[in-house]
Amino acid sequence: QLLIASPALRDPNFLKAVVLMVQHNDEGALGLILNHPTSVLISEAWKQVSEAPCAQKERLLHGGPCEGPLMVVHVHEPVSQVQVLSGVFFSTDKENVEWLLEQNHDPIKFFVGCAGWSGGQVESELEAGSWLTTPATFESIFHSGEDQWSNVTRKIARSMTLSSFDPKIIPDDPSMN
Repeated sequence: QLLIASPALRDPNFLKAVVLMVQHNDEGALGLILNHPTSVLISEAWKQVSEAPCAQKERLLHGGPCEGPLMVVHVHEPVSQVQVLSGVFFSTDKENVEWLLEQNHDPIKFFVGCAGWSGGQVESELEAGSWLTTPATFESIFHSGEDQWSNVTRKIARSMTLSSFDPKIIPDDPSMN
């Protein structure tokens, strides 16, 4: 799933955030913000972690306000820790991340920080209207632009509007409205 920050959500950490839910169970949830890039190149950040070469030219994404290791969403099951959805995986293990850095031609996203919730917290925030939801897709994870939040919220709004219309009650003559 994707969590989309509603306009009512006032937490500056999640302003116009599109969050990929990586794990969610009774104990809590882990997510990564897909649309908050940092000014740091992945290759610069990698120098602080390893001496292995890194040719990645993309910017590191700010995954959320909680600290953690370098996190990667990718397409290589053999080096995954968690399957996020079919064909999309999550890893933090240093050796796996090194291997993924060498495979710089495949869809991949690198994150520093994550979004974390305690048990029941996401559900409470959903009930309060802080988040909208929509299914995550390969495209929404790897092929999203800077205007991802606007595009997804418009798509959700259209879907909600269309689902509220019942074609059975629309008169044949529009002047009867």
